[in-house]
Amino acid sequence: MRYVLESNKAPAAAVEDLRAAVAAHGFGVLHAYDLQETLTSKGFPLEHACHILEVCNPQQAAKVLAADMSMNIVLPCRISVYEEGGKTKISTALPSKLLAALSDSPVLADVAEEVEEKLKAMIRDAA
Repeated sequence: MRYVLESNKAPAAAVEDLRAAVAAHGFGVLHAYDLQETLTSKGFPLEHACHILEVCNPQQAAKVLAADMSMNIVLPCRISVYEEGGKTKISTALPSKLLAALSDSPVLADVAEEVEEKLKAMIRDAA
């Protein structure tokens, strides 16, 4: 259901490299969250780094929404960079699994496979 790679980089460096990989693969970063900073500012300190980037390719998103508007619930894609067990990890939920759980559309399955390959490539490039 998810794709996870370990990185030897510090989380901040992995995030910067991930931003570059996202752009290189024709996607854009819509939003970036620093959950450690956010939770700490709300009085709930988080010991480990946790960054989430919401990424999107407008052409692929348009295909998904044209096929089934209700699939907006899985957009945009999210990629996380976090610390766990002393390691930096980069992870995403697999679009093929998410969409298969919500729809049996062959059009959506094709788009999900295309996007999934790009997401995996971004993560490999950033790791």
